[in-house]
Amino acid sequence: MRFPTTTRVLIAGGGPVGLTLSVLLSAYGVDHLLVEARPDTARHPKARGLSTRSMEVFRRCGLEDVIRAAGLPADHVFFYRGRSLVDPDFVRTGIGAPPQDGAEHSPSPGLICSQDVLEPLLLRRAREAAADRIRFGTRLRSFTQDGDGVHAVLADPATGEQQTVCADWLVGCDGAASGVRSGAGLALAGPTGLGHFLSVRFDAPLGAVVADRASAAYFLTGPGGGGFLAVDNDRQWIYQRPFDPAQPDERLTDPSHLADLVRGAAGLPELPVTVRDTTTWRMDAQVADAYRSGRVLLAGDAAHVVPPTGGHGMNTGIGDADNLAWKLAAVASGRAGTDLLDSYQAERRPVARQIIDRSTDNSRARTSYRIDDELLLSAVYRSGAVACEDAAGPPQALSGYRPSGSPGARAPHVRLTGRPGIASTLDLVGPGFTLLTPARDASWQQQADAVGAAGLSVTVHPLDDGQLREEHPGRWARICAVPPGGALLVRPDGHIAWRTERPGTAGELGRVLRRVLALAS
Repeated sequence: MRFPTTTRVLIAGGGPVGLTLSVLLSAYGVDHLLVEARPDTARHPKARGLSTRSMEVFRRCGLEDVIRAAGLPADHVFFYRGRSLVDPDFVRTGIGAPPQDGAEHSPSPGLICSQDVLEPLLLRRAREAAADRIRFGTRLRSFTQDGDGVHAVLADPATGEQQTVCADWLVGCDGAASGVRSGAGLALAGPTGLGHFLSVRFDAPLGAVVADRASAAYFLTGPGGGGFLAVDNDRQWIYQRPFDPAQPDERLTDPSHLADLVRGAAGLPELPVTVRDTTTWRMDAQVADAYRSGRVLLAGDAAHVVPPTGGHGMNTGIGDADNLAWKLAAVASGRAGTDLLDSYQAERRPVARQIIDRSTDNSRARTSYRIDDELLLSAVYRSGAVACEDAAGPPQALSGYRPSGSPGARAPHVRLTGRPGIASTLDLVGPGFTLLTPARDASWQQQADAVGAAGLSVTVHPLDDGQLREEHPGRWARICAVPPGGALLVRPDGHIAWRTERPGTAGELGRVLRRVLALAS
């Protein structure tokens, strides 16, 4: 076990959030090291739903197609309710609601792709970009920090061999029991034990049984509750049911008894069942009191524990990685002040708080809630990394998504034609800052050239440049409220940093960028 002795960013945890952060940091050219105590990726699909916003992140990473190919077909994304899997009086409803305005809000709709399938895809891409910097079977044993960085002791669990690595920044993506969080002196707050559940991974030939009712989740309304979660809607499944921890049942570790539970719940007493894996878990609803302590930051379940009733836990963590990656890249390269990292908590913690509250409400109505696939599109950030008059105002409530050009909002999707590989305005975003304008305007390119000469990169994209054009001309300007001569400045994570309705004055773009990047004037 030999590691580089120094790195810009040390990531502790190789689940979906840590691996997404690694992929993004590689895209931004940031040297990093990821360590994960497990020898391999997840065996149990703890999370399955990928929201529209997560799929947009993976689209930017070039991973959308491979993930979509590995997930369930779109016509399986339904909820089933019945007394068993063979109940003739079942009800099958769609997940989420259609857009209120009837418009397409994204080129990348969400899908079901279970965690045990997703993680290997992310790991492969992470290793393609940083092969020797992705180390599974390596534990972060301890760390200290000072004004210059973090000094971490890494260990091989099998041999006990240890080595110290010095990093500029440490990001804890190591789950709800995060050692990074406790080592940094941060704490979770909120209720625990909202429920206790048994989860059984099994193989059984159920594909033909559910052929006329294929769904992502099968809620059982009979005695005992619980239900089935589709992994492939054919032979691979999860059976899940509540249990009372105050009444221990030794049979819950007996594969024969578990197989009988599956058969009884399915309503198929002769069903051949092979139990592959089991786990028990507790439903909590907690958020960290802070996401940053000096040079240590938290992301994913280390920062927030979200009840699964809503399907937003993993997606909230992926959003953390997306928000944090470009900021770490900007700080590590010297293009931003370290105060930029304070905007990470200011932007992401309110999102987690609202998601936790909504998911907790859902847990009280476990068989009647709806999943809003586009909910995370509605996050509007308020922080120093957004240039607007109310940047320090209270966070806006997550609600039904309505596209707009408001600073802090996610830049709207509008279909584009005329250039291969560019199908949406979202495809123009990144890896640096992007200036979107209704049409070609030499003054904006001149301003971008000026900030480029000062070391701050901005790419100008007119939406009508003679080749690239909108599928429905004028739609983007109407949605974003940007008249001719105006522009939107979009951050690398796709959120709007600044909007102007008029041509910029000399030096204005540079001043806005320095404000957003927490650079001294």
